[in-house]
Formats: sequence, structure tokens, C-alpha cells
Amino acid sequence: MNPVLRPFPLERARAARILVMGDIMLDRYWFGEVERISPEAPVPVVRVARREDRLGGAANVARNVAALGAQVSLLGIVGADEPGARVRAMLREAGVHDSVLEDPQGMETTLKMRVLGRQQQMLRVDFEQGPSATALDAMQESLRPVLEQVDLLVLSDYAKGTLARVESVIALARAQGVPVLVDPKGDRYPRYRGAAMVTPNQSEMRDAVGRWESEGDLTRRAQSLRGQLGLEALLITRSEQGMTLYTAAGRTHVDAQAHEVFDVSGAGDTVLATVAVTRAAGLGWPEAVAWANRAGGIVVGKLGTSIVTAEELAS
Repeated sequence: MNPVLRPFPLERARAARILVMGDIMLDRYWFGEVERISPEAPVPVVRVARREDRLGGAANVARNVAALGAQVSLLGIVGADEPGARVRAMLREAGVHDSVLEDPQGMETTLKMRVLGRQQQMLRVDFEQGPSATALDAMQESLRPVLEQVDLLVLSDYAKGTLARVESVIALARAQGVPVLVDPKGDRYPRYRGAAMVTPNQSEMRDAVGRWESEGDLTRRAQSLRGQLGLEALLITRSEQGMTLYTAAGRTHVDAQAHEVFDVSGAGDTVLATVAVTRAAGLGWPEAVAWANRAGGIVVGKLGTSIVTAEELAS
């Protein structure tokens, strides 16, 4: 049973200062109509009628933090190209402070282009290239002064290379007394040792601890991993099954609240952003997770990478 939530702490959220760091992407959507099959190959022809760009990856996390009322900066790397310029312009429009660096060695900004016909995704084309060592060095130099001005650090890892040196990032944040929340990728979880919270989905959790046979077995594995990594909290996002939180106090589960699932892309970004804002606003882990569960239930009812506002949460 989900807890009864107190009013969303909007005033405290507005005072929160959060740094998001990680893999920045641009999600590009081409919307159109499908009226015929191509004579060249047995594929549908999409007549594009509308185009739309949305922030993705760490940029979408930052945009969600801003939508919830907090002060947010984004640190990451883009290319000196049109998608990179578009990302920076959209960050300004969203109220995100831009600490983004351009890679001087020819990196292309990660771009995911989706073609949709009648609201159905027909095709996705990805363009991606990891950052250079030079860009990573510059980002590391930029991190220390930014950390001195924030209450909490969020790491959004999409395995595109921006967080290749995540161990030193977490160590620096801990040295400056800044808690770290991580959305992980892959199965090398020792990289995240020392974070305050890690938020894997079910698939990522299986990569980390193997398949579990029961909820009791999962609890044992989750608490063991939490202890090994020195985490305060481990949160597993479980789609239609809700979310399960593990802390030193035990296990807390909240049921999913989505009324209609339209698109799950970006839902993890919204969950991460909501936990970050509510924690920075002073809420405990269980209440922060309950708000994140509510936000996740709202965002999956929207098309594509989207945001949830403080007003939507409070309604």
C-alpha cells in the first residue's frame, strides 16, 4: 500500500542546489502519416509533418530537476555541432545552468532520431561517439568549483563515456560532503562505491546480482550489494510492479501508480530527478521514493522524453 504523502515541499525544493553530471543526448522526433508502402522496398513511407527536439540522458534529468523547482546545473560533454548547439539552447530555455563543455577533438553529440507514423515509432537511428581524454580532463577540472556550490550530485550514466572516471568523481564529491545519487549502467557496480543511492531498474539489478528466486532472495542480494558499496539506499525501479527501496531500516515497496502507460522512455530520468529534489529538500528516503513513484506514474502517460512539474505532482 502506498503511503499518504504530505504536500510537495516546493519552497524547500526551490532552495535546493543540484548538479547533474553524465551523458548528454538529444532526442529528435519526426512525426508524420503513413499512407502507403514504398515501391522500393516493403517498408512504410512516412510523410513528415512535424519535427521536435527534446533533451535526453543527463540533460533530461536536469530538465526534470528544473521543472520541479530546484536550482540545477548540468556538467557534461557535447560536440561542436548542430545537435550540441541545440542542446545548449534548450537547456537555457528550460532554466538549467549550462556548465557543458565542447569536445575539441571532433566528438559528435549523441543523437537519437526517431521516426513516428500515427504516433507509432517506425524507426530509431542513433549517432554517438565517446568523448576524448582531453575533454574528460577538462570536465574533471571543472567539477571541483561547481561541487562547492551545490547540495547534491546526480550522476546519469548511459555508458556513452562521460562517466568513464566515475570513481574519482564520487571520491571528490564525498571529500566535499556532497551526497551522490547514481543511475547506473552495466554490471561494474564497484565503480559506484561510496554513493548515497544507486537506482537500477530490474534488468540492471539482474546484471549486478544475478537472477533471484523470490522477494526474500532479492532482499538478501540487494542488501548485500548495498553493504558492499557502502550505500545509504538502493532503489530498484520495477516498471508495472512499482519500486522497492532498501536501506539499513529494511525494505520498503511502493506500487506503481500509472493509469495508462503510453511511453516509458525517460521515466528513469524523472524518477532520479524527483528523488534528488525531494532529498535535497530534506525528505527521508521512503517519502522521496514515494514522490518519485508518483512522478514516474505521470511521465509514462506522455509521449517521448518528458517532464513532470511540481504543480502536476501536487495536483
